[in-house]
Amino acid sequence: QAKKMKKNEKNIGIEVPFPSGKCDDKNCPFHGRLKVRGRIFTGTIVSKDTHKSARVTWERQYYIPKYERYERRFSKISVHNPLCIGAEIGDKVKVIETRPVSKTKHFVIIQKLKNETSNS
Repeated sequence: QAKKMKKNEKNIGIEVPFPSGKCDDKNCPFHGRLKVRGRIFTGTIVSKDTHKSARVTWERQYYIPKYERYERRFSKISVHNPLCIGAEIGDKVKVIETRPVSKTKHFVIIQKLKNETSNS
């Protein structure tokens, strides 16, 4: 069953809640003209820039055949952080691939997830 959308909400092609904030960013998938496609990752923001940029990292397991064990490795990517999402350092986010926004940014944040390990 398809959920009814409000008049000003844009369907980006993936089931995520529409952000409550507003923005006039042309590189926002919800309020601008940026189309999303491809790979989807979930990670944590480790650094943030004033120019709507952020660095997202997540852990992965790498197998070492000699020792027949796994080691922890981290992947880190640059992402676009729209003003309507407004993710901060330490937030868990969902990112999706898009066309190149800049030299290093090929992903955009589409959802801020709830933090399971909050110390409040």
